Amino acid sequence: MRTLLEIQGLRKQFGPVEVLKGVDCTVGEGEVVSIIGSSGSGKTTLLRCINMLEDFQAGSIRLDGEEIGYELVGDKRRRKAEREIARQRALTGMAFQQFNLFPHLTALGNVMLGLIKVKKMGTDEARALALGWLDRVGLSARAEHYPGQLSGGQQQRVAIARAIAMTPKLMLFDEVTSALDPELVGEVLQVIKGLAQDGMTMILVTHEMRFAYEVSTRVIFMNQGVIGEQGDPRDMFRQPRTERLAEFLKTSSFN
Repeated sequence: MRTLLEIQGLRKQFGPVEVLKGVDCTVGEGEVVSIIGSSGSGKTTLLRCINMLEDFQAGSIRLDGEEIGYELVGDKRRRKAEREIARQRALTGMAFQQFNLFPHLTALGNVMLGLIKVKKMGTDEARALALGWLDRVGLSARAEHYPGQLSGGQQQRVAIARAIAMTPKLMLFDEVTSALDPELVGEVLQVIKGLAQDGMTMILVTHEMRFAYEVSTRVIFMNQGVIGEQGDPRDMFRQPRTERLAEFLKTSSFN
């Protein structure tokens, strides 16, 4: 399996608090990696560093062989120019807890926007591609509806379609079901499961343990800013090697 993402020695501080304490991991092309762990363990911060929504103080992130966010000038580490970071950020797609849709645009308009503004597509081409992705997430009949006319689950599916339409090399999901009513969770997870079956490379921060067990090729357990354990979900969930993971699973929704 070809390595798509490589993280080495990643450290991130918020003031005096070190949130990531030297994270090392790789993600292969086509892998679905779920990141689990207690609140404050560094899961979301790790995703935000990959997408350069957060600066990091040490270490490196390479996506498809390309150094993300920083470069060495002589022996000094320097943040890349904002234009370059914006280009690199587009290599990944990210869906958040909140949907972040533009309320004045329809579902179709939300998906088309990046295709026109960033990908520089013509309107007809962008429209056709956006409609295709809305159909893929089961929302072709809601294409002309505004976010305020959609349920939370539908809004999240539009947000996922918007991100994937940009053809990212890597898709990041940050607790995309946590803001949804329980009865709407399944429809969003079903979309993600379909993308996994299509071979999309994904990293998911999730508290849905059963879903992580079923969809992941690998699970990473974050504990106090480091990777406490990682491996095949069947092994980790059924026979955790560390006491800390065993304790976490006892209090989670997995059974």
